[in-house]
Order: sequence, then structure tokens, then C-alpha cells
Amino acid sequence: MNKREREILTGYIDGTSGEAEQNEAISIMAAGAGNRNLKRMLEEDWNVFAKGEGDPEVDLSPLLDTIHHQIRLKEYDEVRKPAIRFMALNTRIAAAIMIPLLAGAGFLLFHDKTGNDGILSTASIYAPAGSRVSFLLPDGTEGMLNSGSTLAYSMPFTKNRSVALTGEAWFEVAPDQKHPFTVNAGNLDLTVLGTAFNVSAYQEENYTEVVLERGKVLVRCGHYKEGVVMNPSERLVYENGKVTRSSTDPSRYSSWTTGKLVFRGDVMSEVARRIERWYNVKVELMDKDLEKYSFRATFEDDSLEEVLKFLGMTSPIRYEITPRYLAEDSTYTRSIVKIYLK
Repeated sequence: MNKREREILTGYIDGTSGEAEQNEAISIMAAGAGNRNLKRMLEEDWNVFAKGEGDPEVDLSPLLDTIHHQIRLKEYDEVRKPAIRFMALNTRIAAAIMIPLLAGAGFLLFHDKTGNDGILSTASIYAPAGSRVSFLLPDGTEGMLNSGSTLAYSMPFTKNRSVALTGEAWFEVAPDQKHPFTVNAGNLDLTVLGTAFNVSAYQEENYTEVVLERGKVLVRCGHYKEGVVMNPSERLVYENGKVTRSSTDPSRYSSWTTGKLVFRGDVMSEVARRIERWYNVKVELMDKDLEKYSFRATFEDDSLEEVLKFLGMTSPIRYEITPRYLAEDSTYTRSIVKIYLK
């Protein structure tokens, strides 16, 4: 690592660099994921940054060379100066890769790996329940993860632009004709060159959904080995081995990226699942006949109780909320929402 690279990384870590320097720092860290000098520098800087009264200096090399490196990232300001808070694993840890998340709070998990395939490491970005997390990948691809979603990819990323998604994400893919961008999402494999689209592939759902905003996407799934080419403003659903395609307004499916909770004629069970993810609560439907009702509404910056009150105004339902509490294992339970027919 040369002097300029060290200065760029130092400015990124302490939040004094501009946007151009931040992008350069990301490239340096992404390209040097397995670099010992990079890890040593981060270790030294972290000990200076984190050491407080009574805190012994920590040798991070065993942690930096093994698995489960975690970063807790906080929302940063308009000029993208990162405010970084590191999670504790028995002691404070530094990270070998840092990627700024533009909104919400997320985790970046880093895993060193050696082998003959030339892949140095893997990384995963996780959006905790009740949050939405923006991300910037090393190739310039931007996007956002919805609540309870995970995005995993191998390093170095710029030559092998392949990610695995569990949950829901919106992508704005950086064009690169020589290196197509691929997404594995449940039963679907998507190949794109440069486009914007939304993918939903939660494990608890029995379907996988792709909505294309612009560009083109090749989708392979099940016995559709040759793939299906999607066009802009098209929705594809893969469920029970069958593909359904329809025209749609893509903004209805990416509205969550702008902080809007939208119900599109959804039945109560789907509404309950969406509320659970959005507010990180557990919803219990106390009457089977609740499934007879569907809801169409848009909420923006509304509290859980405001949403429930509105649903109660448009249908014969009532609700009870049990607040979360501190359990015996020192963790907080989720709040419980019980919904009844009046």
C-alpha cells in the first residue's frame, strides 16, 4: 500500500474525505480484501480510534483472518460522510472491507476464504427487521435492501458480478457488457447488463417476483432453461413451477425504497406479513374470516398504530398491541399485534 492510498483510507475512516475520495477508498478496500498491509493499517487505526480509558489495545489479526467480521453502520449525511459504529464480538473489532450504506442501519459480514478458485473472500449485507438499507457495490451498482433481507457476493467483485439475494431488493445496475450482472433469488437466476429492477424472494413466501423498471433482464427458472426476457414495466412471478407475466407500473413495487408502505388490494394475510417486516412486530390474525377483506392504501412516515387505525376505519376490524419486553435472555421480544373481526 502506497502513501496516497493510506491517506485516502485515513480520510475515509475519519470522515474528512470528499465524495471522490470516498469512492476511491471503497475501490481500494474492495480490491484489497485479502491484503495484509490493508488489514494491518485498519487494525492500527482502529486501536487509535477506539482506545479509551481502561481499554487495552487489541490484537485484531486473529479476528481479521477468520470469519464473521461485522460492521454496524449508521445513516450518514447529505455529503455521504460515514458515521460508523462497530459491533462488539467480546471485544471491539475492525473490518477489512467497509462499504457505506446510504440509509438505515445494516450489517456487513466479511468472510476470508482461500482456495484454488482465486476468490479471496465473500461479503454479505443484511438489513435488520424493520429497516431498509441502501448499498453501493464495488462495481458501482447501487440499490436498497428491504427489511429482513440479505445480499451476498464474492470478492473480487468487479470481474464476477454475481450476487445472491434472500428477501427483497431494488437494483440500479452499473453497465458493463463484458461482465454481466447476475442475481440468484430463490428459484430465479437473473442476468442483466445495466438496468433497474425490483426482486422479491423471501424464504417464507411461496413465490418469487421480478418487476423491471427499465432495461432488459433475462430470467431463468424451473424448466425455463432458455430463459424469459423481460421488458420495461413488466412483472414476472414464479410460483409452483409456473411463470406469470403482466404489465404493471413499476413504481408500485419499488415504493418501499422511498419509505412508502403500499397495499395493492392485498388480502389480510399479506397485509400482516408486510406490517411484520415494516415495523418489526409479530401479527396474529385471530379470525379466519379476516382473509375475506382486501386493502388498498399508501402510508408514508406513519406509525404502526396509525396504519392499524386506518385499516379499522375501512373494514370491521379491531386490534390489540402487546408492547415488547425484556426477556430472561436479556433480549427484547417483538411487539405483538392481534387483529380481530368486530
